[in-house]
Amino acid sequence: MDDKKYLKKGNRLSLRLMEEEDFPLFVEWRNKDRIQNNFIYREKFTLEGQYKWKKTMIDTGKVVQFIICENERDMRPVGCVYFRDIDKDSLSAEYGILIGEEDALGKGYGNETALLAVEYAKEVMKLKKLILRVFAFNTPAIKSYEHAGFVKTEDVPAVLCSDGQKGDMIMMEMRL
Repeated sequence: MDDKKYLKKGNRLSLRLMEEEDFPLFVEWRNKDRIQNNFIYREKFTLEGQYKWKKTMIDTGKVVQFIICENERDMRPVGCVYFRDIDKDSLSAEYGILIGEEDALGKGYGNETALLAVEYAKEVMKLKKLILRVFAFNTPAIKSYEHAGFVKTEDVPAVLCSDGQKGDMIMMEMRL
């Protein structure tokens, strides 16, 4: 195991930058109904789209995207966490996470990932503020975000999703 590629190591999880070899697994995760329904953009992801995302977003510094790995299971990838819409002037970004593996749900991985990612954002990226959007029905995610230190700033009713559905969202932020 190459410890240098793990940028943040926690008790149970580690974060490493997403690599092209991760794209098939990420596309599989992102296309699960459970995950898709927690995002505004609900169209099917493709490998082609992920390569375009890398070229236009990751490679340009607009996004930093990590793979979440389980320390005790040979660094098995279980999810993804990212910072998008990185604003180098205001030192802010949007935070997002997904746990892709079903057997990794309900273990507090979202909590530990948030703590590791926020630490990285503050120490390495030198960010001062993180924001996030979460559907109001996603109680486990809201609890995890609150545990990490995010606070609710706004209710946003009837947000239109890419599939035509609408859902109430909550905006949250954290000052670093």
